[in-house]
Amino acid sequence: MGRTGGIGGTALTAFAILTFSLSFPATVWVLDGFGPWTVTGLRGLLAAGFAGAALLVVRAPLPARADRIALAVVAVGCVLGFPLLTTLALQTSSTAHSAVVIGLLPLATTVCSVLRTGERPSRTFWAAAVAGAVVVFAFAVQQSSGGLGLADVYLFGALVLCAAGYAEGGRLARHMPGWQVIAWGVVAAAPVTALISVSGLATAPVHLDARGVSGLPYLAAFSQFLGFVVWYRGMAAIGVPAASRLQLAQPLPTLGWAVLILGDSLTPAMPMAALGVLACIVLTQRTRTTPARA
Repeated sequence: MGRTGGIGGTALTAFAILTFSLSFPATVWVLDGFGPWTVTGLRGLLAAGFAGAALLVVRAPLPARADRIALAVVAVGCVLGFPLLTTLALQTSSTAHSAVVIGLLPLATTVCSVLRTGERPSRTFWAAAVAGAVVVFAFAVQQSSGGLGLADVYLFGALVLCAAGYAEGGRLARHMPGWQVIAWGVVAAAPVTALISVSGLATAPVHLDARGVSGLPYLAAFSQFLGFVVWYRGMAAIGVPAASRLQLAQPLPTLGWAVLILGDSLTPAMPMAALGVLACIVLTQRTRTTPARA
C-alpha cells in the first residue's frame, strides 16, 4: 500500500470513529421515547431502506455465494447484536461508563481477524492491547463495586458480536466495495429488524419528543449505514489491526459528547481509564503486522 493510500485510509477510519462516537448519546436520546427493542428494530429497518435504495440506484449485483455467510455475520454482529445489547445496557449504564467498556472492541476485533484471516500483529501490539483490556476490565469491576453488573454483561456480549462483524466486514471489503458490505448486511437483516420493530411497537409505549425524533435518524443513517461505509473502506485500505488501533481512541470523544450533550458527570476513573487505553495507541502505532501466508 502506498503512503497516500495509507493516509487516506487513516483519515476515513478516523472520520468513521468520530461518527460512531455519537452513537451512544443518540441512543440515550432515543430511549426517552422508544423501548430498546423498538430502537434496535427501527434503526436497522430505516438503514435497510437507505441501503436498499443505494443498491438499486447503482444496480449492484447480488453478493457471491461464497460471501453470504460472512455477510450474515456482519448482519448478526453489527446490525442486530451490537445495537440491541448496547441499547439494553444504556438503560441502566451511563454513556461514559459504556464508552470506556466498549474500548475493548479493538482488541476483540483483532482477535477475530487473526483467527479468521491469519494476520499476525506484533508482540508489542498484543502486549499493549492486553494492557488496555486489563485497564477496561478493572474499570468495569471498580465501577460496579467489585463485580460486573448486568449492563457490563450486555456490553461484553456486544463486543464479541461486533468484533466478529467488523473482522468479517473488513475481510469482505478487500474485494467488495466497502459500502456494499454494510448495505447488504442491513438489507439481509431487514426481515428480522422489521419483526423486532413490530413487536417492540406493540409492547412498548412510544413518547415522541424532539430528542427521540432527531436521535433515531442519526442512528439509522450514520451509526448503522454511512459510518460503516467509511469504516469498511478505511479498514480495507489500512488493514483490520491498524484500524483497530485507531479505534482505541473512540472512548475519548464519546466521553466528551456525554458531558456536552447529555450532561453526564465523570468520575475520576473514567478519563483515567480512557487515557490508559489511549496510551496503548502510542505504543502500537509503530508496530507492523506480519501478513498472512498465501
